[in-house]
Amino acid sequence: MATFLHRLGRFAFRRRRLVLMLWIAVLAAVGIGAASVSAGTSDSFTIPGTQSQKALDLLGKEFPQASAAGATARVVFEAPDGRKLTSGGDKAEVVSLVADLRKASQVADVADPFTGGTVSKDGSVAYAQVTYKVAQADVTDRARADLKSVADRGDRAGLTVSTGGNAVQVKSEQSAGELIGLAVAAVALVITFGSLLAAGLPLLTAVFGIVVAVSAITLTSAFVDLSSSTSTLALMLGLAVAIDYALFIVSRYRGEIREGHEPEEAAGRALGTAGSAVVFAGLTVVIALAGLSIIGVGLLTDIGLGAAGAVAIAVLIALTLLPALLGFVGPRIMKGRLKTRRMRAIEERGGVDPAGVRWARFVTRNPVKVLAVAVAALFALAIPALSLQLAMPSDSSAAPHSTQRVAYDTITKGFGPGYNGPLTVVVDARTSDDAKGAAQDAVTLLGTMPDVASVSPATFNQAGDVALIRAVPKSSPSSQDTVDLVSAIRDRGTALHADTGAELMVTGTTALNIDISAKLGGALVPYLAVVVGLALVLLLLVFRSVLVPLKAAAGFLLSVLATLGVVVAVFQWGWFAGALGVDQTAPIVSLLPIFLVGVVFGLAMDYQVFLVTRMREEYVHGAEPTEAVVAGFRHGARVVTAAAIIMISVFAGFLLSDTALIKSIGLGLAVAVLLDAFVVRMTIVPAVMTLLGRRAWSLPGWLDRVLPNVDVEGEKLRHLLAKAQDTEGTRDAEPLPTARG
Repeated sequence: MATFLHRLGRFAFRRRRLVLMLWIAVLAAVGIGAASVSAGTSDSFTIPGTQSQKALDLLGKEFPQASAAGATARVVFEAPDGRKLTSGGDKAEVVSLVADLRKASQVADVADPFTGGTVSKDGSVAYAQVTYKVAQADVTDRARADLKSVADRGDRAGLTVSTGGNAVQVKSEQSAGELIGLAVAAVALVITFGSLLAAGLPLLTAVFGIVVAVSAITLTSAFVDLSSSTSTLALMLGLAVAIDYALFIVSRYRGEIREGHEPEEAAGRALGTAGSAVVFAGLTVVIALAGLSIIGVGLLTDIGLGAAGAVAIAVLIALTLLPALLGFVGPRIMKGRLKTRRMRAIEERGGVDPAGVRWARFVTRNPVKVLAVAVAALFALAIPALSLQLAMPSDSSAAPHSTQRVAYDTITKGFGPGYNGPLTVVVDARTSDDAKGAAQDAVTLLGTMPDVASVSPATFNQAGDVALIRAVPKSSPSSQDTVDLVSAIRDRGTALHADTGAELMVTGTTALNIDISAKLGGALVPYLAVVVGLALVLLLLVFRSVLVPLKAAAGFLLSVLATLGVVVAVFQWGWFAGALGVDQTAPIVSLLPIFLVGVVFGLAMDYQVFLVTRMREEYVHGAEPTEAVVAGFRHGARVVTAAAIIMISVFAGFLLSDTALIKSIGLGLAVAVLLDAFVVRMTIVPAVMTLLGRRAWSLPGWLDRVLPNVDVEGEKLRHLLAKAQDTEGTRDAEPLPTARG
């Protein structure tokens, strides 16, 4: 692979105009395509194989006239202080607004609050349940505009009108976080290179790649339903890895120039060495993210494939567009007027940072103490993870002043938290001798359960053998009490089935979210095992060692557990919540742990390969194990530090997002990179490598013969280039033939 990348780097450098034009053509194609389509996003969930999905499918079949499986919205009305909605002009206004809702686009039915019993006891709050003819993904912009128009009219009349539900599109808001992350990344790059030109290349290629990736996702959403978070998470990950990958290659290119190679050859060598690590790291991230699709949750598949695509584009740009741009820049990339005295000292040492060497020597002199402190710190951070609770995001986690959040809080104030997540109970009595009796037994059963606030009468399908019942919990949709209630209803349904022959099922948004959380929680350990197994195999191929992969996998697990502990402490326990912009505590978004595992795996392998390949390279060339560790830091610590700071700043910038999912993922990834880069890779790894000594690089003979040599560090390439150089030097040294006679 290294030899191929060497040739690719030289080709892109030499044919830079062609490569640049090809990428501009790609950008134009996806950009024009994205601009010409108008596609919405969907946050609806499907989860095959669960009771809630089975019941929802049955509702769609048996209650088509009521659009039981269609999108829903809640229009919440609140009277001004001291007034009631049950009398006077305010009641007339609500009646008029409900009439307008019935005329809105795609609306199938609107439940009148005065006849449907959805007016609070004090008369200050009421809500109308709006049911659409289509599913959430098919709700048009016009339908949403009609809904907003009614709400605006109510506000002008003196009422407070807010809207919630899955028909209200929750866009993943882009904040200033991306710009802040880019600004910090720019500063880190300038400090690393001491040159605006060198710092600008990683930023330029990263922004170019993100525009291509997000445009491609937008274009895809015209043909496939995608989650509203897909583009934001693709932006987050794509931006971070694109800057890091370009940083590694540019840093190596400058090193090759510093050693006296011509620019074109330096580009080839940079791609053959650092480029190989980029391919390996990028491939691991793509595999881990794409692997999320096997879990069977549509939202996770969307964001996994979207982010994997963004990372793949970042790798392609780093391997093609970046060396082409280096061709335009040439040796000028070494120039810069921003170097401090310390930077100049590093340049004089051939790019070696003495701080990294000092830290490596400190760790190698005190490996046991350093290892004990680092591991103890990670275990301490992981303790809160024992209290991990999972739940899907709802309107309760929307931005504090958004219409969805206002609607949620108003219903909670007027009726109770359970009215934000009513349960849809389906009684399938098609095999029962007494369908009506079975449905009435279900209503009675639900009414006797202590955690149920109210139960509606049964509504039958046209055939009279499937009944629909609404049960309102006393607790909020994301509460553990609601989870327990759903389990209790299903357990009691088993007895009902034995007595009547009717099957009782619980569905609706709340039940679907509970089932999704359970499925994701159950899939976390198997997915983690698969990822760790993949890490062991890949690192075994790269380092041709048994102990190094085991150590890397153990470090990966420690960083993931510690990160989950920090996330639980902030979002679930409320530690430092105010400082981080978290306005209320709640269970952790169900998608976060498993998504975090996939992403952190790829990022951890990135730093592992970059640092440890340098150590292996020195060891192979005869260095003692401890000196090989120090050598790895001599060449890699400065770049890894800059790369980690860049990733942390990009991820932390998403804490400014209004979306709970994005905010929690931003914090999780920022903490994960911080812990994995600085605690695991730059502290635990050198300590363990020092303690292992030569055993770190041991490999059984039979395994050495079986394993292919992937040559990520470009060892074969260096031998080939050195041999070619020696051959050329020998030819130059041959004496010219002399004339005879």
